[in-house]
Amino acid sequence: MNDNGHRRHDPRLAIALDVDHLDLACLMADAVRPWMGVAKVGFELFATAGPTAITAMVDRGFEVFADLKFHDIPNTVNRAAAQVGRAGARWLTVHAVGGPDVLRAGVEGLAEGSNGSAQVLGVTILTSDADRSRDVLEERVALARDTGCGGVICSAADIGVVKEVAPELKRVVPGIRLPDSNHNDQASVATPEAAIAAGASILVIGRTVTSPVQGLTVDSEHLVQALVDMADRAQQVATNISHL
Repeated sequence: MNDNGHRRHDPRLAIALDVDHLDLACLMADAVRPWMGVAKVGFELFATAGPTAITAMVDRGFEVFADLKFHDIPNTVNRAAAQVGRAGARWLTVHAVGGPDVLRAGVEGLAEGSNGSAQVLGVTILTSDADRSRDVLEERVALARDTGCGGVICSAADIGVVKEVAPELKRVVPGIRLPDSNHNDQASVATPEAAIAAGASILVIGRTVTSPVQGLTVDSEHLVQALVDMADRAQQVATNISHL
């Protein structure tokens, strides 16, 4: 595909590296690096490789979104968040349902570990949740704002509410699909163009781009072609939002 005419390394695009092998995650990240500026390290990869997964992505030039959804007693969250900050993450998710003490503990720990360069994203309502209350959403967004979070995780459908309650917060939106994609386990989805036009700050993109690699290992004979297909899909997404 031709890469002329659009921005490279788009900081609005986060690749979800939801695999259980660090070498495979690195290959996937390398494949999309020309188009996507953020790497999401979630539970699966972090459970496999620990903080090394974060540093590996930082070394590749990505901002790292550590999607670990902390929810524990404040002291534990504080100390764990500091370690994530020391590893080089730019963003860390903490569940807003944990309340103000938990969110504030995450904010303070992450700031300490990162020397103030990283911020917490409050998790509002999961995109897989079918029961979505506006009152709950408004409460959790306000809580994230008031405890010093830098942004929230929200669905594309909830962007308008977030902008009303706390327009200064970044809006990080999962559940992104191309028009012809399967919704899988997501109850709330949107196309990249629609989400950006609505006011999303960062799009978290998984199977829309990574599906060619799903089920493969670093030894699979089809991996090279699958990575090429991933790169093509990443470029398509980046091209589609380049004018927005």
